[in-house]
Amino acid sequence: MFPVSVRSPGNAFPAVWDGQAVFTRFVEAGRVAYINYGSNFGKLCTIVDIIDGKRVLIDGPTTGVKRQQISVSRLYLTDFVIPLERGAKSAAVAKAYKEAEIDNKWKETAWAKKLAARAAKAAMNDFDRFKAHYAKKH
Repeated sequence: MFPVSVRSPGNAFPAVWDGQAVFTRFVEAGRVAYINYGSNFGKLCTIVDIIDGKRVLIDGPTTGVKRQQISVSRLYLTDFVIPLERGAKSAAVAKAYKEAEIDNKWKETAWAKKLAARAAKAAMNDFDRFKAHYAKKH
């Protein structure tokens, strides 16, 4: 069907397309997303249904996000997908979210660690900044 890709040592991209999709984070029911704007900024939610090309229905019963419609531009899609049917109820979303242990998996990602480090740095007081500077210097 498709030729097998051949990778040269100095090239990060395959010489021939091997049939694998390059982009994998699709807007789909069950996709876990990070809210990047608004009152729920910084919280995880799950896409429950697709309204149109720019809006989706989200729910986050375990993260404190109420069921609501939101623009796709206000979401960052993660690599996590929960097995859900379109339009699933909040109880089903919460159950699938807990079974998939998304919170634990999220905390292990480099993305979450980077956000946590940024938040810790922003919460530093003057003495904490001094200690960090001194430790870095000596």
